[in-house]
Amino acid sequence: YFSTEYGLHECLQTYSGGLGVLSGDHCKSASDLGLPFIGVGLMYQFGYFSQTIDVEGFQQHVYPDYDLNRLPLQRVVDAAGHELHVPVEIADRQVYLRVWKATVGRVPVLLLDSDLPINHPADRPITSVLYVSGREMRLCQEIVLGIGGVRVLEALRLRPTVWHLNEGHSALMILERLRLAMAGGQSSFDSAFEVVRRDTLFTTHTPVPAGNETFDVELVRRYLAPWSVSAGLDLDRVLTLGRTGGETNGVFNLTALALRGTARSNAVSALHAKTANSMWRGLLKADARPEIAHVTNGVHLSSWVGPQIEELLERHLGRAFAATLEDRFEERIAAIPDYELWVAHRAQKQRLVTMVRQLALRQYARHGRSPETLRSIEHLLDPEALIIGFARRFATYKRADLILRDPGRLKALIADAKRPIQLVFAGKAHPADRPGQDMIRRICQFAESPEIRGRVIFLENYDLRIARGLVQGVDVWLNTPRRPQEASGTSGMKAAMNGVLNLSVLDGWWAEAYDPALGWSIGATEVRDSEAQDLEDVESLYRALADEVLPCYYERNEQGLPVNWLRRMKLSMGRLTPRFSTQRMVREYVERFYLHSESNHGVAASDAKTLA
Repeated sequence: YFSTEYGLHECLQTYSGGLGVLSGDHCKSASDLGLPFIGVGLMYQFGYFSQTIDVEGFQQHVYPDYDLNRLPLQRVVDAAGHELHVPVEIADRQVYLRVWKATVGRVPVLLLDSDLPINHPADRPITSVLYVSGREMRLCQEIVLGIGGVRVLEALRLRPTVWHLNEGHSALMILERLRLAMAGGQSSFDSAFEVVRRDTLFTTHTPVPAGNETFDVELVRRYLAPWSVSAGLDLDRVLTLGRTGGETNGVFNLTALALRGTARSNAVSALHAKTANSMWRGLLKADARPEIAHVTNGVHLSSWVGPQIEELLERHLGRAFAATLEDRFEERIAAIPDYELWVAHRAQKQRLVTMVRQLALRQYARHGRSPETLRSIEHLLDPEALIIGFARRFATYKRADLILRDPGRLKALIADAKRPIQLVFAGKAHPADRPGQDMIRRICQFAESPEIRGRVIFLENYDLRIARGLVQGVDVWLNTPRRPQEASGTSGMKAAMNGVLNLSVLDGWWAEAYDPALGWSIGATEVRDSEAQDLEDVESLYRALADEVLPCYYERNEQGLPVNWLRRMKLSMGRLTPRFSTQRMVREYVERFYLHSESNHGVAASDAKTLA
């Protein structure tokens, strides 16, 4: 399983957002199911970046130098017990890679590292930063991941029967496997390419053309020339594998290579599959490739359910509830007493409020706020009032600041004495994404408005720890992507399994999951121009809050319980947790794809559960 990022734990800075968390959860469920599974990725010396927010709301970027020897990693050694060093050709030189192993349950994740004294000082930083902005350095990273990753497996004498590319970043793996197939005695380029393709699966996560990784073809030619000579392959023939069909020259597209070089491909939600097939129809038709299927993403239950909800479920469903999600789960959730569910949720909400106050105190103290202001943080957020969470990458299509479109109207909702709302934001914008950083600044400046101070907060340095606190403790999870640009989205799934209700645009996974009994939708399903869609969606959002969400939350019975809210919580947990867990997702990959690889032609699909 090749992926450019893995969100395993906050101590390992090998992730930036949802793609990495998905990869990490995939590995965890593969371990739970006992699959013979190996992850391959990169070990980033400086991670993604550490985010701070200055007093004016501007994002600042810091790159900590992590001591890899103090992290839960092992150095991989060769048969003689020496540190494994694997060479890979990059342009006109050879770069050596060492390998770190992160053990995820039963699953080894092999992380490649170029920071070796034997390498030229200019090559040692290749694996230093996740999603580096420079195009040449990014290409070097993807050569290391794709070509170097295959060589590491060869050096360790590991021969997978199925190869899974998670996104196009690792697509150069196809070329190295093509080299090995030719060296193994395949008579022609075409027959060797078919050998590679028949046991390879590609998962695409990107529903917009601009999000697919492309490089100038002459740059790729220069960097792959020595590799092609050593491989004995015609580089011009190889480069045609990365053309989309729309252009005659100039661009090498890794998604095009991945679609051509794999027997099967899948999107990560039903709606995303429609979008992806529309995007790539020309290539699929020209190359007689099958349509892009879909396996909707999931999340790893044990990693994301909060401690109080987990204890509640263990008490009523048994300690093994996470392994029995398909056994009348909705019915068993419905039988949990309302009071006990509300007590568990309130406990997780109080933990969130405590975490927010601790993080805000540190953040505001660094800004030089007065002691009086710092003391007031003890009252930041009211645990009794509705809390809405929004946390994800601050890419512009995710529209983190959509809810701020009419500041006066939003302030009225926040400051309502009887039915107030509170907002907690978190997320990083890529260092090169100025519009994304501007969204963060607007939110921070809005939060300083005197009439709402203390009820809106932006938490800096979003990571897995903050993510857990938010999805476990807020009341409502807000998601406002510009449809249909959200491939799947998984944060709302994590929230749902904690009883948090979703308020979301009908995009990605929510387009499949939505039912009026479970949560709320924003906007229509028709795709309009950006401005019209923004206006329609923000009106829908404000209307849903005022007319549906707030009345439901603040309506209480004689015992002080929000009975209708609790009914929705139970339905959301009961229906969505089994459907959107990585336990279901990984089983689906096994039964639909892994076992149907030609390399596994002797294994019947009915044996899936036995193998798992």
